[in-house]
Amino acid sequence: MITTLSAMIASHVRDGDCVALEGFTHLIPFAAGHELIRQRRRDLHLVRLTPDVIYDQLIGAGTARALTFAWGGNPGVGSAHRLRDAIEHAWPQALSWVEHSHAGLAAAYTAGASGLPFGVLRGYLGTDLRAANLSIAEVVCPYTGERLATVPALRPEVTILHAQQADQAGNVLIRGIIGAQKEAGLAAHKLLVTVEEIVERLDAPMNSVVLPHWSVTAIACVPAGAWPSYATGYYARDNAFYVTWDEISRDRQRFVAFVDRYIHGTTDHAQMIGLLRADGLLP
Repeated sequence: MITTLSAMIASHVRDGDCVALEGFTHLIPFAAGHELIRQRRRDLHLVRLTPDVIYDQLIGAGTARALTFAWGGNPGVGSAHRLRDAIEHAWPQALSWVEHSHAGLAAAYTAGASGLPFGVLRGYLGTDLRAANLSIAEVVCPYTGERLATVPALRPEVTILHAQQADQAGNVLIRGIIGAQKEAGLAAHKLLVTVEEIVERLDAPMNSVVLPHWSVTAIACVPAGAWPSYATGYYARDNAFYVTWDEISRDRQRFVAFVDRYIHGTTDHAQMIGLLRADGLLP
Protein backbone atom coordinates (compact mmCIF):
# COMPACT_ATOMS: atom_id res chain seq x y z
CA MET A 1 0.00 0.00 0.00
CA ILE A 2 2.82 2.44 0.85
CA THR A 3 4.80 3.17 -2.30
CA THR A 4 6.39 5.99 -4.30
CA LEU A 5 4.38 8.67 -6.05
CA SER A 6 5.66 7.69 -9.50
CA ALA A 7 4.80 4.03 -8.95
CA MET A 8 1.39 4.92 -7.51
CA ILE A 9 0.39 6.98 -10.55
CA ALA A 10 1.87 4.46 -12.99
CA SER A 11 -0.03 1.58 -11.38
CA HIS A 12 -3.42 3.17 -10.79
CA VAL A 13 -4.18 5.96 -13.29
CA ARG A 14 -4.96 5.13 -16.89
CA ASP A 15 -5.53 7.34 -19.93
CA GLY A 16 -9.23 8.13 -20.22
CA ASP A 17 -9.96 7.77 -16.49
CA CYS A 18 -12.25 10.07 -14.54
CA VAL A 19 -9.91 11.56 -11.93
CA ALA A 20 -10.71 13.89 -9.03
CA LEU A 21 -7.92 15.79 -7.26
CA GLU A 22 -9.61 17.37 -4.27
CA GLY A 23 -8.49 19.74 -1.53
CA PHE A 24 -10.22 22.92 -0.43
CA THR A 25 -7.83 25.94 -0.21
CA HIS A 26 -5.19 23.68 1.34
CA LEU A 27 -3.95 20.12 0.97
CA ILE A 28 -4.27 20.44 -2.81
CA PRO A 29 -2.40 17.46 -4.36
CA PHE A 30 -0.01 19.45 -6.56
CA ALA A 31 2.78 16.86 -6.52
CA ALA A 32 0.40 14.16 -7.75
CA GLY A 33 -0.94 16.47 -10.45
CA HIS A 34 2.59 17.18 -11.63
CA GLU A 35 3.27 13.43 -11.75
CA LEU A 36 0.24 12.97 -14.02
CA ILE A 37 1.80 15.54 -16.35
CA ARG A 38 5.26 13.98 -16.01
CA GLN A 39 3.87 10.58 -17.00
CA ARG A 40 1.97 12.20 -19.90
CA ARG A 41 -1.49 10.95 -19.02
CA ARG A 42 -4.08 11.84 -21.66
CA ASP A 43 -7.86 12.10 -22.15
CA LEU A 44 -8.64 12.39 -18.46
CA HIS A 45 -12.04 13.54 -17.27
CA LEU A 46 -10.97 15.84 -14.44
CA VAL A 47 -13.35 16.61 -11.58
CA ARG A 48 -12.88 19.20 -8.83
CA LEU A 49 -14.98 21.68 -6.87
CA THR A 50 -12.46 24.46 -7.49
CA PRO A 51 -10.07 23.81 -10.39
CA ASP A 52 -7.26 26.28 -9.74
CA VAL A 53 -3.54 26.35 -10.55
CA ILE A 54 -2.95 22.58 -10.64
CA TYR A 55 -5.87 22.09 -13.02
CA ASP A 56 -4.65 25.05 -15.06
CA GLN A 57 -1.36 23.16 -15.42
CA LEU A 58 -2.99 19.81 -16.15
CA ILE A 59 -5.30 21.26 -18.80
CA GLY A 60 -2.57 23.34 -20.41
CA ALA A 61 -0.30 20.29 -20.55
CA GLY A 62 -2.91 18.40 -22.56
CA THR A 63 -3.94 15.79 -20.00
CA ALA A 64 -7.68 16.55 -20.03
CA ARG A 65 -10.53 16.00 -22.47
CA ALA A 66 -13.30 17.02 -20.03
CA LEU A 67 -13.83 18.98 -16.82
CA THR A 68 -16.60 18.78 -14.23
CA PHE A 69 -16.37 21.66 -11.78
CA ALA A 70 -18.10 24.37 -9.74
CA TRP A 71 -15.62 27.28 -9.90
CA GLY A 72 -12.41 27.80 -11.82
CA GLY A 73 -9.64 30.36 -11.42
CA ASN A 74 -6.41 31.39 -9.73
CA PRO A 75 -7.68 32.01 -6.18
CA GLY A 76 -7.03 35.52 -4.93
CA VAL A 77 -5.46 36.52 -8.25
CA GLY A 78 -7.77 36.08 -11.26
CA SER A 79 -8.47 33.79 -14.18
CA ALA A 80 -7.09 30.34 -14.85
CA HIS A 81 -5.65 31.29 -18.24
CA ARG A 82 -4.82 27.80 -19.52
CA LEU A 83 -8.34 26.62 -18.63
CA ARG A 84 -9.81 29.61 -20.46
CA ASP A 85 -7.57 29.05 -23.48
CA ALA A 86 -8.74 25.44 -23.74
CA ILE A 87 -12.43 26.40 -23.53
CA GLU A 88 -12.26 29.53 -25.69
CA HIS A 89 -9.63 28.48 -28.28
CA ALA A 90 -9.28 24.66 -27.93
CA TRP A 91 -5.58 25.01 -26.98
CA PRO A 92 -3.81 22.67 -26.58
CA GLN A 93 -6.98 20.72 -27.42
CA ALA A 94 -10.72 21.07 -27.11
CA LEU A 95 -12.12 20.71 -23.59
CA SER A 96 -15.72 19.78 -22.80
CA TRP A 97 -17.10 20.81 -19.45
CA VAL A 98 -19.98 20.32 -17.03
CA GLU A 99 -20.71 23.11 -14.57
CA HIS A 100 -22.19 22.69 -11.09
CA SER A 101 -22.52 24.73 -7.95
CA HIS A 102 -20.39 23.68 -5.00
CA ALA A 103 -23.49 22.19 -3.36
CA GLY A 104 -24.48 20.28 -6.50
CA LEU A 105 -21.05 18.75 -7.00
CA ALA A 106 -20.81 17.87 -3.30
CA ALA A 107 -24.20 16.17 -3.58
CA ALA A 108 -22.93 14.17 -6.57
CA TYR A 109 -19.86 13.02 -4.64
CA THR A 110 -22.00 12.15 -1.60
CA ALA A 111 -24.34 10.07 -3.74
CA GLY A 112 -21.37 8.23 -5.21
CA ALA A 113 -19.91 7.60 -1.76
CA SER A 114 -23.32 6.36 -0.54
CA GLY A 115 -23.87 3.95 -3.42
CA LEU A 116 -26.91 5.92 -4.61
CA PRO A 117 -27.69 6.77 -8.25
CA PHE A 118 -28.21 10.49 -7.69
CA GLY A 119 -27.99 13.31 -5.17
CA VAL A 120 -30.85 15.61 -4.19
CA LEU A 121 -30.88 19.35 -3.50
CA ARG A 122 -33.22 22.32 -3.71
CA GLY A 123 -30.85 24.93 -5.03
CA TYR A 124 -30.99 24.24 -8.77
CA LEU A 125 -34.71 24.64 -9.26
CA GLY A 126 -35.63 28.04 -10.64
CA THR A 127 -32.09 28.77 -11.85
CA ASP A 128 -30.70 28.90 -15.39
CA LEU A 129 -27.94 26.40 -14.63
CA ARG A 130 -30.16 23.63 -15.97
CA ALA A 131 -29.81 25.16 -19.44
CA ALA A 132 -26.02 24.77 -19.19
CA ASN A 133 -25.97 21.40 -17.42
CA LEU A 134 -28.37 18.97 -19.03
CA SER A 135 -27.66 16.29 -16.43
CA ILE A 136 -29.68 18.17 -13.82
CA ALA A 137 -33.15 16.64 -13.42
CA GLU A 138 -35.86 16.61 -10.77
CA VAL A 139 -37.97 14.24 -8.71
CA VAL A 140 -41.11 14.56 -6.62
CA CYS A 141 -40.69 13.71 -2.94
CA PRO A 142 -42.91 10.68 -2.16
CA TYR A 143 -43.58 12.04 1.34
CA THR A 144 -44.32 15.73 0.79
CA GLY A 145 -44.94 16.09 -2.94
CA GLU A 146 -42.17 18.71 -3.13
CA ARG A 147 -40.21 19.03 -6.38
CA LEU A 148 -36.48 18.57 -5.84
CA ALA A 149 -33.48 18.86 -8.15
CA THR A 150 -31.22 15.88 -8.73
CA VAL A 151 -27.66 15.39 -9.96
CA PRO A 152 -26.19 12.07 -11.14
CA ALA A 153 -23.80 10.38 -8.73
CA LEU A 154 -20.09 10.86 -9.31
CA ARG A 155 -17.89 7.79 -8.95
CA PRO A 156 -14.42 8.67 -10.28
CA GLU A 157 -12.16 5.85 -11.32
CA VAL A 158 -9.52 7.56 -9.19
CA THR A 159 -9.57 10.22 -6.47
CA ILE A 160 -6.25 11.72 -5.39
CA LEU A 161 -5.85 13.55 -2.08
CA HIS A 162 -3.03 15.10 -0.08
CA ALA A 163 -3.12 14.75 3.70
CA GLN A 164 -0.96 15.45 6.71
CA GLN A 165 -0.31 11.92 7.91
CA ALA A 166 -0.84 8.23 7.35
CA ASP A 167 0.05 5.39 9.67
CA GLN A 168 1.79 2.15 8.78
CA ALA A 169 -1.54 0.39 8.42
CA GLY A 170 -2.71 2.85 5.77
CA ASN A 171 -5.17 4.98 7.74
CA VAL A 172 -5.07 8.64 6.64
CA LEU A 173 -5.52 11.78 8.77
CA ILE A 174 -6.84 15.05 7.28
CA ARG A 175 -7.15 18.11 9.51
CA GLY A 176 -7.85 21.77 8.91
CA ILE A 177 -10.36 23.05 6.38
CA ILE A 178 -12.31 20.15 4.93
CA GLY A 179 -14.01 20.51 1.58
CA ALA A 180 -15.25 17.43 -0.26
CA GLN A 181 -12.15 15.31 0.29
CA LYS A 182 -13.88 12.62 2.32
CA GLU A 183 -16.84 12.31 -0.07
CA ALA A 184 -14.65 12.32 -3.18
CA GLY A 185 -12.36 9.73 -1.65
CA LEU A 186 -15.13 7.35 -0.60
CA ALA A 187 -16.92 7.77 -3.95
CA ALA A 188 -13.92 6.62 -5.99
CA HIS A 189 -13.09 3.14 -7.21
CA LYS A 190 -9.46 3.85 -6.22
CA LEU A 191 -8.24 6.33 -3.59
CA LEU A 192 -4.63 7.49 -3.85
CA VAL A 193 -3.14 9.68 -1.12
CA THR A 194 0.09 11.62 -0.76
CA VAL A 195 1.05 12.61 2.78
CA GLU A 196 3.55 14.82 4.55
CA GLU A 197 4.72 11.97 6.76
CA ILE A 198 4.16 8.37 7.78
CA VAL A 199 3.74 7.93 11.55
CA GLU A 200 3.38 4.99 13.90
CA ARG A 201 0.06 6.15 15.31
CA LEU A 202 -2.44 8.81 14.22
CA ASP A 203 -3.37 11.40 16.84
CA ALA A 204 -6.64 12.67 15.41
CA PRO A 205 -7.91 15.96 16.91
CA MET A 206 -11.59 16.89 17.11
CA ASN A 207 -13.27 17.60 13.74
CA SER A 208 -10.50 15.96 11.74
CA VAL A 209 -11.17 13.23 9.17
CA VAL A 210 -9.68 9.75 9.28
CA LEU A 211 -9.99 7.71 6.10
CA PRO A 212 -9.76 4.04 7.11
CA HIS A 213 -7.14 1.85 5.49
CA TRP A 214 -9.73 -0.30 3.73
CA SER A 215 -10.87 2.74 1.71
CA VAL A 216 -7.32 3.65 0.58
CA THR A 217 -5.67 2.01 -2.43
CA ALA A 218 -2.15 3.41 -2.11
CA ILE A 219 -0.16 6.01 -0.17
CA ALA A 220 3.04 7.87 -1.02
CA CYS A 221 5.03 10.04 1.39
CA VAL A 222 5.67 13.33 -0.43
CA PRO A 223 6.78 16.16 1.88
CA ALA A 224 5.51 19.56 0.65
CA GLY A 225 3.25 17.64 -1.72
CA ALA A 226 0.59 20.37 -1.52
CA TRP A 227 2.94 23.25 -2.41
CA PRO A 228 2.16 26.03 -3.41
CA SER A 229 -1.07 25.53 -1.46
CA TYR A 230 -0.64 24.94 2.26
CA ALA A 231 -0.79 22.06 4.69
CA THR A 232 -2.17 23.00 8.09
CA GLY A 233 0.50 22.42 10.73
CA TYR A 234 3.32 22.05 8.17
CA TYR A 235 3.73 25.09 5.89
CA ALA A 236 1.91 28.21 4.70
CA ARG A 237 0.45 29.05 1.34
CA ASP A 238 2.98 30.47 -1.13
CA ASN A 239 0.97 33.51 -2.16
CA ALA A 240 3.85 34.89 -4.25
CA PHE A 241 3.81 31.85 -6.52
CA TYR A 242 0.11 32.26 -7.26
CA VAL A 243 0.86 35.81 -8.45
CA THR A 244 3.84 34.56 -10.47
CA TRP A 245 1.66 31.85 -12.01
CA ASP A 246 -0.70 34.48 -13.38
CA GLU A 247 2.19 35.92 -15.38
CA ILE A 248 3.49 32.53 -16.55
CA SER A 249 0.10 31.15 -17.55
CA ARG A 250 -0.96 34.13 -19.67
CA ASP A 251 1.54 33.22 -22.40
CA ARG A 252 1.49 29.83 -24.16
CA GLN A 253 5.22 29.73 -24.85
CA ARG A 254 6.13 30.73 -21.31
CA PHE A 255 3.75 28.09 -19.96
CA VAL A 256 5.24 25.36 -22.17
CA ALA A 257 8.75 26.38 -21.09
CA PHE A 258 7.70 26.12 -17.43
CA VAL A 259 6.25 22.65 -17.87
CA ASP A 260 9.25 21.44 -19.88
CA ARG A 261 11.80 22.69 -17.35
CA TYR A 262 10.16 22.13 -13.99
CA ILE A 263 7.90 19.11 -14.58
CA HIS A 264 9.16 17.11 -17.55
CA GLY A 265 12.70 18.20 -16.74
CA THR A 266 12.61 16.77 -13.21
CA THR A 267 12.16 13.29 -11.84
CA ASP A 268 10.08 14.03 -8.75
CA HIS A 269 8.55 16.73 -6.55
CA ALA A 270 11.64 17.27 -4.41
CA GLN A 271 13.82 17.85 -7.48
CA MET A 272 11.23 20.22 -8.92
CA ILE A 273 11.17 22.33 -5.76
CA GLY A 274 14.97 22.36 -5.68
CA LEU A 275 15.13 23.63 -9.26
CA LEU A 276 12.47 26.28 -8.62
CA ARG A 277 14.48 27.44 -5.61
CA ALA A 278 17.72 27.51 -7.61
CA ASP A 279 16.01 29.60 -10.29
CA GLY A 280 14.65 32.09 -7.75
CA LEU A 281 10.97 31.12 -8.04
CA LEU A 282 11.02 29.90 -4.43
CA PRO A 283 12.70 31.59 -1.45
